[in-house]
Amino acid sequence: MANMREIRERISSIEQILKITNAMYLISSSKLKKVRKNLEATEPYFHKLQTTLDDILDHTPSTKQKYFDKRKDIPEEERKKGYVIITSDKGLCGSYNHNILKLAEQEIAKSPNCYLYVMGQVGRMYLSRKNRSGVHAVMDKEFLYTTQNPTLYRARDIAELVLEKFETKQLDEVYVLYTEMINSAKFEPKIIPVLPFSRHHFAMTEDGVLKKLPKASFHPSPEVVMDYLIPNYLKGIIYGAMVEAFSCEQQARMTAMDAASTSAGEMIKELSLLYNRARQAAITQEITEVVSGAKGLHKEE
Repeated sequence: MANMREIRERISSIEQILKITNAMYLISSSKLKKVRKNLEATEPYFHKLQTTLDDILDHTPSTKQKYFDKRKDIPEEERKKGYVIITSDKGLCGSYNHNILKLAEQEIAKSPNCYLYVMGQVGRMYLSRKNRSGVHAVMDKEFLYTTQNPTLYRARDIAELVLEKFETKQLDEVYVLYTEMINSAKFEPKIIPVLPFSRHHFAMTEDGVLKKLPKASFHPSPEVVMDYLIPNYLKGIIYGAMVEAFSCEQQARMTAMDAASTSAGEMIKELSLLYNRARQAAITQEITEVVSGAKGLHKEE
């Protein structure tokens, strides 16, 4: 049995860890509330953008737009695919990073021409090691965006980058990989195609029926309006994915820290019982020694 000093030291160290896990839980909870509030404040703007794009596409079915070019003349094995992968900058968030990186590896395995744009230090380090070990994918080493505290400015920069790559035909398809929150206890990695856009993505209602809208005109032309709106809409998609992923990260960290705090509390209880037993054994030993000594003195007399 460990002595009382060792047990006290273990209890003290676990209590320090418990303070850290409780603090991390509260920090993640605060960040989650803040980022959710920011998303709610911007959602009406991007919803209006989407409805405007709906109107344009529904009224101008023959309009040619560069962001809708599917480049069907390029064979599947020659298509250059870009993946914006959203991971975290920190650990201690359960299986959050493992799940999204597993999905990323599956997608990379399907595509011979992959270009990776990885957000988050954990994902960058992992996929860099994978690249060195034989995975054939080109990672943009200058793409060093953090996933902490998502902002519209960061989303705009990323949207402009992928749009430029698409326009100059450095990429034929662009996908965003992020983690979606199903509920507070369940997260799922998800992949969404963002470029090229599809007309049916905008022109259909939820039940799959084509919309019927009043007549409308667009100035100076539908193409010019689309050139202005689509980059902003893509910014909204990326921002939404960043916020959703960041929310999942914070929720996963809260869950992990709550489990760690519970485990630490149970360990402290077990060690306290062990300490009390050791203390009682020491007291019993001292009493036994005193009684034995007293008996010995009494016999000598």
